[in-house]
Amino acid sequence: MKYLGIFCLMLLFLFCQQDDTSYKQFTVRTIAFYNVENLFDTINDSLVYDDDRTPLGKDRWTTERYKKKIGDISRVISEIGQDITGSSPDLIGLCEVEKQEVVEDLIHHPNLVGGNYGIVHVDAPDERGIDVAFIYKKSVFLPMSFSSHRLLLMDEAQERDYTRDQLVVGGKLESKEIHLIINHWPSRSGGETRSRPGRIAAARLTRRIKDSILSVSPDSGIIIMGDLNDNPTDISLKNVLGSLPNRDRLQANDLFNPMETLYKKGHGTLAYRDEWSLFDQILLTGNLANKNSAELSFWKVGIYNPAYLITPTGRFKGYPYRTYAGGTYTGGFSDHFPVYIAMLKAVD
Repeated sequence: MKYLGIFCLMLLFLFCQQDDTSYKQFTVRTIAFYNVENLFDTINDSLVYDDDRTPLGKDRWTTERYKKKIGDISRVISEIGQDITGSSPDLIGLCEVEKQEVVEDLIHHPNLVGGNYGIVHVDAPDERGIDVAFIYKKSVFLPMSFSSHRLLLMDEAQERDYTRDQLVVGGKLESKEIHLIINHWPSRSGGETRSRPGRIAAARLTRRIKDSILSVSPDSGIIIMGDLNDNPTDISLKNVLGSLPNRDRLQANDLFNPMETLYKKGHGTLAYRDEWSLFDQILLTGNLANKNSAELSFWKVGIYNPAYLITPTGRFKGYPYRTYAGGTYTGGFSDHFPVYIAMLKAVD
């Protein structure tokens, strides 16, 4: 029995090593999310708080550094899930991008240009000047709608606290109608407890968006992704969104969070004071997690953290290899690791 099991695994492995993402028994599609750590161009925009990320600003953000960042981030994206499909991801959510132009530079880099990606982006009022965005392979995903949902927060002085919008993109993937909600929830600035209400408010907005979509289109699948600035076991995920770690007894509209199992095993996407957190997450409704579904179905989850994305030496050794650390340019990639899920579609 032992050798029979090994033989079966080898057969599955062989099916997964075809040159394209279409296999004899199923098609694999990868969906990723990446916090790219302040991807700004070098142009001083009077409407955006980008003064630090200019050649004369505090960060001395030069054209050379910008081009390197574009090359580095495009390389990372191009390699996510490549061991499974031999190709870059089909759908990618991004956060901490300044504007659409930097995303255009990203997808037109030689590392990604072959993917023929499209962009969905809406300028948001965030006080740091950063947005979320979505890129997709035009040959795989057909966008049919998009909207931007504003998160209205007030600070302790009852003044508007400007933050990121939640971007919703609807379309067809492998003939399945899906809606993606791309997030970057409020940070933990000022402490986890003090800043928690902002993330709970963000979770409530995400929940309302999800419920609203399902009230109109109950059979559609929903994928929630983003830097949530909370771990899978925090109140915003467990109590507000109602996420569940086990897909065996999921109802169609329940939220499955495959990241929770990873987190409980000690995995993370960013580190602070020698403690790992898993803020970068991808959740999906139960109708996309059903193992027996003939439609698009969840297969596996992963954190993409090859050795070159890890700081090799110094004070932050072992942490994600970031572009700036302690205000000093280090020439790395991002302070977050990207995450991804692989989905299967049975082939007739």
